[in-house]
Amino acid sequence: QVQLVESGGGLVQPGGSLRLSCATTILPFSECDMSWYRQAPRKERELVAFAATDGVTTNYKDSVRGRFTISRENAKATVYLQMNSLHTEDTAVYLCKATCIHAIYWGRGTQVTVSS
Repeated sequence: QVQLVESGGGLVQPGGSLRLSCATTILPFSECDMSWYRQAPRKERELVAFAATDGVTTNYKDSVRGRFTISRENAKATVYLQMNSLHTEDTAVYLCKATCIHAIYWGRGTQVTVSS
């Protein structure tokens, strides 16, 4: 059974940084586009960052571009989200999503709270 497990969330002050990880059991991981989404209370889930299978193509939500960086390590079947200069508005549950040829998989998420 495919698993996606996010980690690295927590409480951080505004301006701080966190690095999220999403470890998967997907094989072959390299053939899946990977994304990070987030969902804040009473808000819709939104796409934060995307990394294509080519390992080069990325895209970001406008409000996080320049502060967040998505990367993937195919040998470890893991995707990362480096988050810098965090704002209170970044508070949410962050989930990773794998879009593969024959299926889509989601993790359960990790909570990120930005507060002083």
